[in-house]
This record gives sequence, C-alpha cells and structure tokens, in this order.
Amino acid sequence: MERKRSGLSVASLTLGIISIVLFGFWYVAMPAGVLALVFGVRGAKKTGSKLAKAGIITAIVGLSLFALFYVAALLIIFLG
Repeated sequence: MERKRSGLSVASLTLGIISIVLFGFWYVAMPAGVLALVFGVRGAKKTGSKLAKAGIITAIVGLSLFALFYVAALLIIFLG
C-alpha cells in the first residue's frame, strides 16, 4: 500500500503546531493558523491523508486558543 503524503499536508501540520505553541503572538498565530487551515483543506482534497486532517485540527485548535486569549485580554482591559 502506497502512502499518500503531500507537501501541503506537512506544511499544514507544521503551521498548525506553530499556531498552537505561539498563540499569544497574534502576528504569528493568526497567519500560521489560517495558512494551516487552507493548506490542510487543499491537502485533504488532493490526497485524503490523515496528516492533512491533523493539520486542519491543529489549525482550528490554534485559532481557537488565539481567539480566546485575545477576547479574554480585551474583556480584562475594558471591564477590569
């Protein structure tokens, strides 16, 4: 059985992990998360690999952490 893997899938997973680790830095987390999501969707359509699906999941987690962090920070600033 041949393994299906593309550069888009690997890039998606890598950028998704970066967006999770650096979610506190908006100028890194947001572009990395969005690119990971785009690459993951394109990679999943192209090959259907589990690596691309993992990239999509890590992108969603990274963007969610980013959004929660900044919403909480804004609430603390304006209501605190």
